[in-house]
Amino acid sequence: MKILLIGGTGTISMAITRLLVKQNHEVWLFNRGGRSEELPESVNVIKGDISDEKGAEKLLEGMTFDCVGEFIGFVTEQVERDYRLFSGKTKQYIYISSASAYQKPLSDYRITESTPLSNPHWEYSRNKIACEEFLMDMYRKNGFPVTIVRPSHTYDERSVPLGVHGDKGSWQVVKRIMEEKPVVIHGDGTSLWTITHNSDFAKAYCGLIGNIHAIGQAYHITTDESVTWNQIYQIIADTLGKKLIACHVPSDLLNAVGPYDFEGTLIGDKASTVVFDNSKIKRAVPDFVATVRADQGIRDTVNYILAHPELQVEDKEFDEWCDKIVNAVNNTIKALKG
Repeated sequence: MKILLIGGTGTISMAITRLLVKQNHEVWLFNRGGRSEELPESVNVIKGDISDEKGAEKLLEGMTFDCVGEFIGFVTEQVERDYRLFSGKTKQYIYISSASAYQKPLSDYRITESTPLSNPHWEYSRNKIACEEFLMDMYRKNGFPVTIVRPSHTYDERSVPLGVHGDKGSWQVVKRIMEEKPVVIHGDGTSLWTITHNSDFAKAYCGLIGNIHAIGQAYHITTDESVTWNQIYQIIADTLGKKLIACHVPSDLLNAVGPYDFEGTLIGDKASTVVFDNSKIKRAVPDFVATVRADQGIRDTVNYILAHPELQVEDKEFDEWCDKIVNAVNNTIKALKG
């Protein structure tokens, strides 16, 4: 099949690009040319800015596709643009939404595709919901062949999955564990979370391409495994051969003290226990099985980052913030014991 991916080199989409090539599809990417050196040789790249609709229309002139995958659509204006660009020019349009769009707080920790979409804590999630609503409206009214996919916490070898980190990524937390400094874990660390390796996500996503039963449907794609945040951080420490020194802090408090805005990423997402029912995606893609366990994936990621200094981006501001939080917690404990 002839497949166009808008983006195609991100955490999720790079794994999909590589798998589609292995499956002998004709793969096209529309992006600005980032990470092109990591792409398989057979991938065709249309270098451009999709937000420039007139320019994109010209670059795509005369082209039709069996499937178009959108990975960088975050607000309704972007999917409205896609509708204009690809209506009548693709047999399927797969939109990457987000599992963070599911109801917060959850009425039931077991999430299915029928779980209501509502997240008052995170504008990102509300925008994703609005995008879904527009696309489904175009499907119902005009037959636009949309399939909606909701990833949860999907990661690759370049970033360790964490709950609390700074603006420069995961390295500073890994470094603190290496130095046996306390690391901040939201809540008491016992809530359940689901992390999915991008190679597993790609299996299910690619299985939806060209699937007649997927048109007009929404699916989340995750592993069936759920682990606690304490387990996630402990796996990192074990991989480094270091003792984990955890400092547990309520999510509400972390958000209140600033300067980081944790209302969306914690209160509206990672602070909630989530367990996904993947029955629907398995009915659509019967051979889908997530095979990368959390301990395996985290260990491989930590080792990959240790072997690639360019990924070891230090964050002095976040490091000082962690010290400030840890000292405040310890001083509060001492004062209350007083």
